[in-house]
Amino acid sequence: MKIYTKTGDKGSTGLYGGTRVSKYDLRIEAYGTIDELNAHLGLLKAQIIDELVLLELLKIQNDLFTLGAMLATPKEKEILKSGKERLNIPKITLDDVLLLEASMDQMNESIPEMKYFVLPGGSVLVSNCHIARCVCRRAERISVALSEREEIDPIVLTYQNRLSDYLFVLARKLTYENNIEETPWIPSKKS
Repeated sequence: MKIYTKTGDKGSTGLYGGTRVSKYDLRIEAYGTIDELNAHLGLLKAQIIDELVLLELLKIQNDLFTLGAMLATPKEKEILKSGKERLNIPKITLDDVLLLEASMDQMNESIPEMKYFVLPGGSVLVSNCHIARCVCRRAERISVALSEREEIDPIVLTYQNRLSDYLFVLARKLTYENNIEETPWIPSKKS
C-alpha cells in the first residue's frame, strides 16, 4: 500500500463514504486533533515505566483511532446501501468512559486531595501529560463545534471530556510518584 495517493494535492481530502471536503473542514480538524493527541500519548508512553499506566495508554491510543474513524464518517454515510455499517469496528461506548472513570478513582486514592489549582510542569514527563490534556481539550472544543453543525455520536464528546480529566489526574499521579513538588496557582495581588 502506498502512503501517497496524490488525491489531496489540491487541498481536499476524502471522508469515509467518499465525500470530499477541504482539508480545513471542521470534521478534518476534529479527527486531525485526535491524531495529534494520539502522537502526544505516544511521547508520554515513551517516558513511563508503570506497566499498568502503559497498558491504559495503549488502550486509549486504540480508542483514539476508533474515535478518529467515528469522526471521519458523516452520519449519513454510516450505513451502506446493503444495510451494513460502513465502520466494521467496535465503536467507543459508555464502558470505555467508565474505564477512564474507574482508573481516575483508583489514581485519586494514591494522591493527596487537591486543594488548589496547580500550574502545569515540574518535569518533562508531567509537562508532556499536561500538553496531551490540553490537546484533548482542544479536540473536544472542535468536536463540540462540529456537533453544532452536524450530527455526531454524543459518546465522542463524553469520551473526550473524560479523557482530559484522566490526563489531569495522571499528571498529578506522576507528579507524586516521581517526588515532584506541585506548584499551586496563587493569584498575585495587583497594587
